[in-house]
Amino acid sequence: MSGPFDRGLSAADAGPGRTPGTAGPGRFPDAAVDPGAGDEERVVESALRPHSLADFIGQPKVARQLELVLEGAKRRGRPPDHVLLSGPPGLGKTSLALIIGSELGTSVKITSGPAIERSGDLAAMLSNLAPGDVLFIDEIHRIARPAEELLYMAMEDFRVDVVVGKGPGATAIPLEINPFTLVGATTRAGLLTGPLRDRFGFVGQMEFYEPAELEQVLARSAALLGVELTAEGSTEIAGRSRGTPRIANRLLRRVRDYAEVRADGRVTRAVAEAALALYDVDHLGLDRLDRAVLEALVLRFSGGPVGVATLAVAVGEEPHTVEEVCEPFLVRAGLLARTPRGRVATEAAWTHLGRPVPRGGVPLGRGTPDPQAPGSSSETLFDA
Repeated sequence: MSGPFDRGLSAADAGPGRTPGTAGPGRFPDAAVDPGAGDEERVVESALRPHSLADFIGQPKVARQLELVLEGAKRRGRPPDHVLLSGPPGLGKTSLALIIGSELGTSVKITSGPAIERSGDLAAMLSNLAPGDVLFIDEIHRIARPAEELLYMAMEDFRVDVVVGKGPGATAIPLEINPFTLVGATTRAGLLTGPLRDRFGFVGQMEFYEPAELEQVLARSAALLGVELTAEGSTEIAGRSRGTPRIANRLLRRVRDYAEVRADGRVTRAVAEAALALYDVDHLGLDRLDRAVLEALVLRFSGGPVGVATLAVAVGEEPHTVEEVCEPFLVRAGLLARTPRGRVATEAAWTHLGRPVPRGGVPLGRGTPDPQAPGSSSETLFDA
């Protein structure tokens, strides 16, 4: 089922290793709550992005720490330390990178890790930086190893060695570059090598947003988009946004469409509920695929435990899609648990689907089910 609100990436935006037309790793682009951004959505996001730390909503600890780093650098008249922003997609890493450039009064050069395939690509980019510029590398954990090794010297000494020639006659020519600030963003901090991670002077861990913060984000976006959004409508959208501003803004635009076409243009609670029901987003923020995983686990496999490969076959998806796209939110929402024996539906999952919790409760790997309970057994056909 293809939704009208998710656009695929172009080949240029997708970058190496990512297929154009997909909204995320391994997932089809039809989920209103996918935290990935398509190419046209990036254009809309750029109009909604804040331009200063004062306008940035949420992430109070990171914002306060970053404000001190930037203010201290400005008073010293030197570029600030290199900055690493880590966290799930859609939480504002790119916005903060652009804000850093705005606060420093310098330009921001933007690229991504997969786009830097050779060290020469990075050397050319670094040599074109003006003094004090900000270089933003998104998904920096996917940068090629030769380019990463070149980055070490550039970050520490503002110098790169350009190799001329091949074989025994090759020589390295040192090239001085202007002082700059590198801002790296990653969704997989654990994949960063130690030498690269240690060269960042400031590391900010982005957290999921609280509903009240998302309501502030929605109020600001509604004002910029010219949408009449009531407090009740904002609360309804925020509660289904998975703690992610990108999802909140996407849902706001879809609810706005519904309000303009089938209502009077005002986004009220009733309008938001009707619109989000049409787009298959329930009150917890689960979409069609999320519910399919839960229903397969609860209805077909009696709550588990079941291996991820078996679960993926049951919903017609790849195991990587289930494991990397669906499970993180289901685990965070307390609906699914990963155990040594496989995936298990929690009591909250049974309740969410309107099913009675099995007798003896859900063991979640802490023991064995009640042997007297109907359908219970010490063995299972669906072990991981």
